[in-house]
Amino acid sequence: MKDQKEYVKIDCDRNTFHVSRSAFVESDVFDREYEKIFDKCWLYLGHESEVKKKGDFVTRTVAKRNIILTRDTKGNLNALLNTCPHRGATVCRESSGNSKNFQCFYHGWVFGCDGKLKNQPGKESYDVEFNNDGSSDLASVPRFDIYAGFCFISFDPDIIPLPEYLAGAKEYLDLIASHSESGMGVVDGSQEYAIRANWKLLVENSIDGYHAVTTHASYLDYLMNTNGGLTDVALEGKSYDLGNGHAVLEYSAPWGRPIAQWVPLFGEEGKKEMQGIYDRLVELHGEDIAHRIANKNRNLLIFPNLVINDIMAVTVRTFYPAEPGYMVVNGWALAPNQESEWARKYRLYNFLEFLGPGGFATPDDVEALESCQTGYRNFKLVEWNDISKGMGLEAPSYDDELQMRVFWSQWDKYMQAGSQIISSL
Repeated sequence: MKDQKEYVKIDCDRNTFHVSRSAFVESDVFDREYEKIFDKCWLYLGHESEVKKKGDFVTRTVAKRNIILTRDTKGNLNALLNTCPHRGATVCRESSGNSKNFQCFYHGWVFGCDGKLKNQPGKESYDVEFNNDGSSDLASVPRFDIYAGFCFISFDPDIIPLPEYLAGAKEYLDLIASHSESGMGVVDGSQEYAIRANWKLLVENSIDGYHAVTTHASYLDYLMNTNGGLTDVALEGKSYDLGNGHAVLEYSAPWGRPIAQWVPLFGEEGKKEMQGIYDRLVELHGEDIAHRIANKNRNLLIFPNLVINDIMAVTVRTFYPAEPGYMVVNGWALAPNQESEWARKYRLYNFLEFLGPGGFATPDDVEALESCQTGYRNFKLVEWNDISKGMGLEAPSYDDELQMRVFWSQWDKYMQAGSQIISSL
């Protein structure tokens, strides 16, 4: 049944697109988002590089559920619910590690890294056919799949296959995975922080090219005043609707990218190395793809809440709401599995300098988002956000708002229908 309340207003004749600010503050919206969006979509769990060896595991909280991502003794990846089938205790209480077995501390049940029940104290008191049906193994997440090294789960057993869900986003995941023939991997360590704002504000912010020159003016000033910190490349590009709520900004920018866009700050040694990287990309993928990989930046949203910033470094970021005005953010750096000490140094420096919690961008963005959340206290008097910029243009620029309209249109479909969304917008 269609919800009677209107959260998104679209007027194609006047080229206006408005979103109700009540969607950022109302508790019932928060509750229904978990039911109708996070329970119905493919969600990012981790990268296969985080569990390279047999027995490797990481634990994550995804949409309020505790999950274990493991590589079992046969080399297969598994996504398991981190809940003991006996009495419900959390089985694995470490964030990462390597182990062939997991033992529940409550009653000592032992599970293999594939989730199969291996032993239990007092097993002689159980029927000889106990667990023949596997009901006392660690339960698997209903759906689990991998694309280009990125591991996704869904709590909806009937969801469409991951490749179909990803739609046009597959092209951009392929580009990121092609940065190096050695493959891409998550760098050890992660970022975790909280923002006192609604999660959808960070979705918007992550794919919003409009705010860069104002909100992040201090970063651009810093680069301009750094000896050799910029090239003469113009900040320009386009935004694209990738289908199924996914969107991307692809653009050129003047900052250095350790993949192959050199700036004088990198020095002559770096220039020589980056030319070699570029030449190899051309050899592997051709001139056009190599140019996109090396010289184009991408802010990619995979609906609902995976953002990959392939900019001066590659950052993978997810965020989940704990309440309407509070979210928890997790971020990881992605890098070639094999690169020089020089390139890794600048890559991690860029990662921390711009997108880290103490970098130039994140504190500015947090301030802006929390300011919006504070402003929404007036939503009953000034109800609507305007995200109409570029509406009606045949080729919206990177600093137009097409990508936000793509997200909100899909959000509204899920919230109103509460069912699986298959077709592209």
